[in-house]
Amino acid sequence: MASAFFFFFLLMPFFLVVPASTQEGSISTIITEKGLDFAKDILIEKAISSLTPLKLPQIEEFVKIPFLGGVHFGLSNITIYKVDVPNSDVKPGDTGITIVASGATANLTMNWFYSYSTWLVPVTISDNGHASVQVEGIEVGLTLGLENLQGTLELSNMECGFYMKDISITLDGGASWLYQGFVDAFEEQIRSSVENAITKKIKEGITKLDSLLKALPKEIHVDEIAALNVTFVNEPAFSNSSIGFEIDGLFSAADKVVSPGNYFMNSQPPALCKFPTKMLEISLDEDVFNSASNVYYNAEMMHWIVDKVPNQSLLNTASWKYIVPQLYKMYPNNDMILNVSFSSPPVIKISSDNIDSTVYPDMIIDVVSNNETIPVACISLVVSASGLVDISGNSLAGYVGLVDFSMSLKWSKIGNFHMYLIQSVMRTFLKTVFFPYVNLRLRRGFPLPIIRGFTLQNADIVSANSQIVVCSDVVYTDSNELKLLPHNQIRSFLSFGV
Repeated sequence: MASAFFFFFLLMPFFLVVPASTQEGSISTIITEKGLDFAKDILIEKAISSLTPLKLPQIEEFVKIPFLGGVHFGLSNITIYKVDVPNSDVKPGDTGITIVASGATANLTMNWFYSYSTWLVPVTISDNGHASVQVEGIEVGLTLGLENLQGTLELSNMECGFYMKDISITLDGGASWLYQGFVDAFEEQIRSSVENAITKKIKEGITKLDSLLKALPKEIHVDEIAALNVTFVNEPAFSNSSIGFEIDGLFSAADKVVSPGNYFMNSQPPALCKFPTKMLEISLDEDVFNSASNVYYNAEMMHWIVDKVPNQSLLNTASWKYIVPQLYKMYPNNDMILNVSFSSPPVIKISSDNIDSTVYPDMIIDVVSNNETIPVACISLVVSASGLVDISGNSLAGYVGLVDFSMSLKWSKIGNFHMYLIQSVMRTFLKTVFFPYVNLRLRRGFPLPIIRGFTLQNADIVSANSQIVVCSDVVYTDSNELKLLPHNQIRSFLSFGV
């Protein structure tokens, strides 16, 4: 039962991440009524699996039966072996979630025995056998509170109710005349035992889940450079048909200490998906991508040495003979290396029509002469690109293409030269070398913080004002123990030099 509750509530926080109050942007998601129903169905399936088989304590009773006198009844090896829940519902409230299972049935098996002595027969008479019990009309109601406690989630049991309507007992062996006495002796005990066992399992599950939620990490290390801040901020947001959580959601240096933000009650963020209702709405603000860009830039990871290109002749001064004559004259037929580094972090802008990026690379032209690498010139570029995003499994993958670029000569050891003469060479370099390199990294994708075992399905993507919004259903594909994606599988979408 504990694993079932753990599944249900651990599913939500990592789907549900809403913009932080202390930051301009992060990752936001809404779990819809359809998503809650999906999670509830798997919760009940897992709960049933954890409840069967379930052994109950032994029961003994002394009963007086007319003409027989005192009879000692006993039940042992009482086991719930089957539970069926045909109807269930989940509903968010003001401060928590209510889950109701109704019309459920449970099947039990047990061993029975009795013994008695009567004035008619001066010896002790005993017998034993098996019995089957069917419990019908079970209703279980559970209301769970969820609060933010200094950046972690605290789960509490606000209410737990249990009701059963009918019990049907069938004896195998023994005398039929004993049936009524058996029912009278044990019906209430069986009711009480089943109720106590199931509610105890539920409460144990809630306690264990609360401990697991409090143990969730406050940051996920992407690599030795960057970490994603997953500290919860603000209180969970509930509406009558959905639920939302908030985390910081921005990248920071891996060695930076994470601190929780300020907390206050917040309202449900507006839904942005315009498609037919999906289970999840995941929104990534442009600040998420820009925060990653800043971290890797500050770590001096956006540096690239280019010594191989599709047209290798471009990296020989002979190809520059007529566009930069002095380069060829000083270093005839020498090989070249391009030393590319960014002068500032890339900037990503998301609008309702486009996903645009501007990058500011400096390209130092090095000449290899007599086994010595000689810097001869530096060209500063401003490159404008436009991109697309797509879902690949549980990752947000991307593609960018060249829109335009401008360049200027930053410094030169070979004298001045006209930039327009090398424009066609630079365009070829950007299209055949620079952007294919960037897109190779972008195709690795940005893994969304989703529990292993779940996969996005039929996802649609919308770009809104400063946000990328993923509208998706989810399928449950792995019945093994649920865990977060390993840290070493998470890659930065801008990990130049890694």
